[in-house]
Amino acid sequence: MNSTGRTAGAIPQIVVLDAGGQYCHLITRKVRELSVYAEIRASETPAAELAGAKGIIISGGPASVYAEGSPTVDPAIFGCGAAVLGICYGQQLMAYLMGGGVRQGVKGEYGLAFADLDNSVPLFRGTDTRQQVWMSHRDQVDTVPPGFRVLGGTDTCRIGAMGDTARGLYGVHTKQGAQILSNFLFTVCACEKDWDPKHQVPALEQHVRDVAGDRNVFFFVSGGVDSTVAYTLCLRALGDARVRGAYVDTGLMREGETDFVRGVFESVGTHGLAVESAGKKFLSALAGIRDPEKKRNIIGEKFVEVQERILQSGHFLDGNWILGQGTIYPDTIESGGTSKADVIKTHHNRVAGIQRLIAENRIVEPLNLLYKDEVRDVGRDLGLPEELLQRHPFPGPGLAIRCLCAEIDEPLTPRPEGWLVPVRSVGVQGDERSYRSVLALEAFPSPQANLQARGTDLINSIGGINRVIALVETKVPLREVEVRQSELRAVRLDRLRRADAIVRRLVGESGFEGEVWQFPVILVPAGTPDLPDSVVLRPIHSVDGMTAQSVSMPEALLRGMSAEILEVEGVCAVFYDLTHKPPGTIEWE
Repeated sequence: MNSTGRTAGAIPQIVVLDAGGQYCHLITRKVRELSVYAEIRASETPAAELAGAKGIIISGGPASVYAEGSPTVDPAIFGCGAAVLGICYGQQLMAYLMGGGVRQGVKGEYGLAFADLDNSVPLFRGTDTRQQVWMSHRDQVDTVPPGFRVLGGTDTCRIGAMGDTARGLYGVHTKQGAQILSNFLFTVCACEKDWDPKHQVPALEQHVRDVAGDRNVFFFVSGGVDSTVAYTLCLRALGDARVRGAYVDTGLMREGETDFVRGVFESVGTHGLAVESAGKKFLSALAGIRDPEKKRNIIGEKFVEVQERILQSGHFLDGNWILGQGTIYPDTIESGGTSKADVIKTHHNRVAGIQRLIAENRIVEPLNLLYKDEVRDVGRDLGLPEELLQRHPFPGPGLAIRCLCAEIDEPLTPRPEGWLVPVRSVGVQGDERSYRSVLALEAFPSPQANLQARGTDLINSIGGINRVIALVETKVPLREVEVRQSELRAVRLDRLRRADAIVRRLVGESGFEGEVWQFPVILVPAGTPDLPDSVVLRPIHSVDGMTAQSVSMPEALLRGMSAEILEVEGVCAVFYDLTHKPPGTIEWE
């Protein structure tokens, strides 16, 4: 049995085959939201190993079906008795393997679009004939396989949905749609509800006791939801005397963050938390570094050094200790849980000392089969405060990746649509990473109707950009603004920290915090010699970050927030990020 009480290795009712993109997590989590347990398997899993599954979902991914080495599936799954749903790349792969045609589209389609669907078929029953969907693709199905018929499409993708209803085989080109997924589970696959993460605490605590035995548990904690819930589970299962933790203050934290973390762990009744102040070490290592990937790598390496020293100095590598971690299911998969996992990222909790503990079976990860929202449910059962459980996610590298740097001074370039800002941000287009320039609109209109839609249209029509921002307020005209040579210095981090604190206070006081999933505040080196930086506001709504919508703020809140931010020393202008994900990622770096 695993930490959720399920039999290890058993095939669940629904299997999601990972085609290399992050959307396998979005699909799996949405299935579980409908009270059906689902797990991710490698795309090439033989059909014989999936015997017993009622449904198979092939996820989206960044590859082309014609590219050498692109993800594939065992064609036998289409005749194994399980219903199959191919989404995005999964639809293209289904068409390709079953005798249809796939071609590269003339125009890429990224962001929101409208699809016309045939709601007379079981998969689309109960849905609107015309609905808003997420699109992120360039390749598309050109001809359907034998036995299939076209079930819907968008203006630029004629075969946006296809199906062979007699065999329960469907392909769609949308990443969302709770009703469509519900229809697939309960109408097409005849699944039974077998999953409720809200009542997992006894099984999770017993798992901790089984793994720990008579040994103690040590944690590196962040103060976030995952590590705090995992720590509390171990505390409840083993008692305060057997659980210890360390929190590393990197100097890249938000204002008041370390004090908040201390308070959280005092509230759960632990006396075994140590705080390591390492800000000077991190800032020294980052001096002069401007490239975002180098920043991430240096932060990771420095964190490894601190972790290794703590592990060794506290004798936590001795046989009487095991390591506890708040690793959740996406981390498990992305760290090598499937053959395509290396396309996503390498999990950060895998330093040398930790690898040794893993090899020696001296690690406990009680949340490793749960998603973030499921972890929050467990936290509620544990009695943890909503203030903690509903905290907005915050990136591991901290403010370092929200403080952009530039190599040289460079002016903004006027365009008919706005101003091209010579900084680059990360995007996701066609499930692949892009690293492109930003387009700034001259003004932020009031009212804000259709502003985000305009941003999406501009990205789809202008080459070389993946993000659109609009000017809210500035102290100087944009024609006088230039991107200035800059690096990650304490004064800029303090500037960003102050702006971020203003935003968090005002969204909390106004209640707007509950309307967004996350609200990154970005510092961009665009301004004048006396006012060298500008701030970008990025309120977004999402479920788990796989897709996200830019959210419009109440006008009074936006104007008040902008005015207060402009009072921060060195801030030239305030912008508003209009970009959905896709095509822009939530973070800029």
